[in-house]
Amino acid sequence: MLLSEQCYKKIDRELAKYPDDQRQSAVMAALAHAQVELGWVSPEVMQELADYIRMPAIAVQEVATFYNMYNLKPVGKHKITVCTNLPCALSGGERAAHHLKQKLGIDYRDTTADGEFTLMEGECMGACGDAPVLLVNNHRMCSFMSNDKIDSLVEELKK
Repeated sequence: MLLSEQCYKKIDRELAKYPDDQRQSAVMAALAHAQVELGWVSPEVMQELADYIRMPAIAVQEVATFYNMYNLKPVGKHKITVCTNLPCALSGGERAAHHLKQKLGIDYRDTTADGEFTLMEGECMGACGDAPVLLVNNHRMCSFMSNDKIDSLVEELKK
């Protein structure tokens, strides 16, 4: 098994929310739990989840590849996603992205040599009024990100 017993317990709680003939409804949550545990979702993990949920592996892959919140290859310890949708781009998103690229020495979809940071470009995060917006590891939203706030965030994440 690629996932821990604790991870399967979390998936079981998600599965319990649905009738047995609709187990596939828990696939997004199952993928999320697997990713939190492993950092990314490999083809082998997708197959294991498909078997566990009792749904076709291609259906799990379709979900995992459709949504950009799932990491389909290894990423850094800290994945920073910059909102570059038009409102954010016009309100400092491009500047924030440029600053991060310079500070980390990487481009979008790259990981720093030490494996600490991956930088991603993201679509609307639903916080246009808080632009520029960054999302850290799909769980922590950071708003109004000036260069100073970006520098502080990077230093905090390095600790």
